[in-house]
Amino acid sequence: MPAASVSSAGHAGADRPELGAIRESMLIDGKPVREGQGEPVAVYDPATGQVIAHQPDAGPVQIDLAVQAARRAFDSGPWRGMLPAGRERLLLKLADLVEQHGNELARLETLNSGKLLGVAQGLEVESGAQWLRYMAGWATKITGDTLSLSIPFPPGVRYSAQTLPQPVGVVGAIIPWNFPLLMAIWKIAPALAAGCTVVLKPAEETPLTALRLAELVLEAGFPPGVVNVVTGRGETAGAALVAHPGVDKIAFTGSTEVGKLIGRAAMDGMKRVSLELGGKSPVIVLDDCDVDRAVQGAAAAIFFNQGQVCTAGSRLYVQKGLYAKVVQGLADLAAGMTLGSGFDPATQVGPLVSARHQKRVMDYIGIGRAEGGRVLAGGGAGEGAGYFVQPTVFTGLRPDARIVREEIFGPVVVAQPFDSLDDAVLLANDSAFGLGASLWSNDLARVQGLIPRIDAGTIWVNTHNMLDPNMPFGGFKQSGIGREHGRAVLDLYLEKKSVCMAY
Repeated sequence: MPAASVSSAGHAGADRPELGAIRESMLIDGKPVREGQGEPVAVYDPATGQVIAHQPDAGPVQIDLAVQAARRAFDSGPWRGMLPAGRERLLLKLADLVEQHGNELARLETLNSGKLLGVAQGLEVESGAQWLRYMAGWATKITGDTLSLSIPFPPGVRYSAQTLPQPVGVVGAIIPWNFPLLMAIWKIAPALAAGCTVVLKPAEETPLTALRLAELVLEAGFPPGVVNVVTGRGETAGAALVAHPGVDKIAFTGSTEVGKLIGRAAMDGMKRVSLELGGKSPVIVLDDCDVDRAVQGAAAAIFFNQGQVCTAGSRLYVQKGLYAKVVQGLADLAAGMTLGSGFDPATQVGPLVSARHQKRVMDYIGIGRAEGGRVLAGGGAGEGAGYFVQPTVFTGLRPDARIVREEIFGPVVVAQPFDSLDDAVLLANDSAFGLGASLWSNDLARVQGLIPRIDAGTIWVNTHNMLDPNMPFGGFKQSGIGREHGRAVLDLYLEKKSVCMAY
């Protein structure tokens, strides 16, 4: 089979952040903290495999410092008494600073995560600023309700009643490595709009932009302790944050396996918890769809960000009339994609985030072969240094195959044919996950009939992976609990108090 090519261009010095600008400390109560509980965590450039930084591995002592700082800022600092318009102004100022430092943030993101520089600039920086502005507007629009009571007891007594939304308190936010800056903003923006304080733990692989964002939070004028960033491994820093009694709410984005552990641990302290977890999203192509459009759509759904997307379209279902053309077209496209550094404009597929994750994805490709799958394109690792995996297209697998059912989180898609729309629904819903799905068709009547039948939190039509701050995002089944974005996300960071007054 043809192999995807690897770009020969390296990191251009002008495009790469100076290593001296990389922060190698946490930010707690507005101050850098370099001490952890043990060996520092090495941070890598996934395009070269080189170490670019060492971050502290926070333990219970450092987590306690961060939570206490957030607790003071929430309970007794100027943040608690700040008017909603003040929170709005600070979030808008932070959005401006993210844009002003956009080139630095984008280059830092590409260096640390391996993603294409254009994706880092457009999705993480520009969209991140837009998410901040959107959530800033909600700070002044959080309202309660006036209630009408109808219980006539005791006789002759009248009541007025209302609901009063209040911030939940200290939020422990734990984010993944696939969109480090954007995920940090997704967590802190609604929490701050609601009046909470935050202890943010980025993924151990990709802490650099979260640390820079925390500095911009201070520069914007947020009081110290309102946003704290701790670094380290999940089993040390993350576990200590979830277990800390001073944390009121845990907001987690990551794998379903880890999300279950966090959910159980949070319940021990009755912490509020929201979980945005894994996916195995179906891409359903009907036989009236244009072949070229279907091929391009299926490729974008799975190969964007190297497949490291929770809503990646990793299950491709094509109606039999178009199956052969669509799948061969996708295989041809995948085989011709260029692998390389995210700093190289010629690159179409960057590296995976780490050597560990590269091995995981390659192991799944081996499992697919052992289960009898046929590899139409890809199937190998990239040549040379860096954590590359070729865009891979499988066919010939049963619906119960592991690589059909388990989240791979890499550039690997399994294609299967279907006959009727009922068959498509059964295949799409035959999953433990229900995060996203896309339908590709020019027949809106068929599409409208399918939308209510697909178990997914988001249904895209003739597109995939499109998000907006106004559109709630979350999943059915084991894809999580709660919804990010829109008005819905504020409910994750607010407690609703009922007030009843007799007169």
